[in-house]
Amino acid sequence: MSDASDIEEEEQGPYLGEYEGERNERDERHGHGKATLPNGDTYEGMYEIGKRHGHGVYRFKSGAKYIGEYVKNKKHGQGAFIYPDRSRYEGNWVDDQRCGQGAYYYINSDTYEGEWQKHVRHGRGIYTYADTGTKYVGMWKEGKREGAGDLIHANHKYVGHYKEDRPDGKGKYVFDIGCEQHGEYVPVEQQADDKTEEEEPQSIIIPKWKAGHVTEITFAPEPDEVEQPDEAPVEQTEEVTTEETKPETTDGPTSEADKTQDNAEGKTEGEAATEGEGEAETEAVATPTPATEGGETDEAMPETTTDNVDGTVDEPDETAEAEDDEPEPAADE
Repeated sequence: MSDASDIEEEEQGPYLGEYEGERNERDERHGHGKATLPNGDTYEGMYEIGKRHGHGVYRFKSGAKYIGEYVKNKKHGQGAFIYPDRSRYEGNWVDDQRCGQGAYYYINSDTYEGEWQKHVRHGRGIYTYADTGTKYVGMWKEGKREGAGDLIHANHKYVGHYKEDRPDGKGKYVFDIGCEQHGEYVPVEQQADDKTEEEEPQSIIIPKWKAGHVTEITFAPEPDEVEQPDEAPVEQTEEVTTEETKPETTDGPTSEADKTQDNAEGKTEGEAATEGEGEAETEAVATPTPATEGGETDEAMPETTTDNVDGTVDEPDETAEAEDDEPEPAADE
């Protein structure tokens, strides 16, 4: 997004622009009207005592557009702002700034839905990275991740705390297969690589994961295993009754030998099944850990414009949008 400080409003001279619409008894703009300002911007909507007040549509000559509520010439209430780069914000405004609940749709298809204050992300919100599908769900402070938050990936997530937009302190990685690895992020100071010979060395803070213990895997019972005991006793009773009736009309010793052999075979199969389950559990516990995962210490940052040392990019200055250069309404003709 462009920096609003680079865009200057045209100076208004004697020509105050054109206006078509309703006026009050003092000839002030009041009610519905259309205005073309000297710098080429246009506004169509409601006025009250000469100021934009109520629902209106303001179109900037740069291509930006605001559709929403005004209070005494300022964006206030629900409104949508479409920026020149086609990114947009939809949500609440207070005193010309994004404030309260709102959603921002960035030019790179990233999205943020949550709370705002003074034009930046502040409070609880969800940021979704379009290229990977990764989501950050947690707290923000003055545009940066701060406090409790979850970074949710495709098959695992990190649960912990953030400080100055970086994971910090104790946390854990939770994997979809059921295991968790506990540990902590430790800030490590490193020298920046983009310095010149005349510049003093600059350092940056990189969070490094210090792995701890891994919890054991617990398997949830399958639905079939839970329902089977209700049906099994009925079938088993019928089979046992049939088998017990036969020995009365057949040779007794042979029947007892068969039963002894069946019990021995059943025991052998049970022991084999137990050993198999133990091996499966041991192998499952040894599934991947965050220590071998890429990108955990160099997390992707929200929608950006300039490259960083670690391959990520800095988030654009969202406060610098074209709406800050919205001109004041022309005086009454």
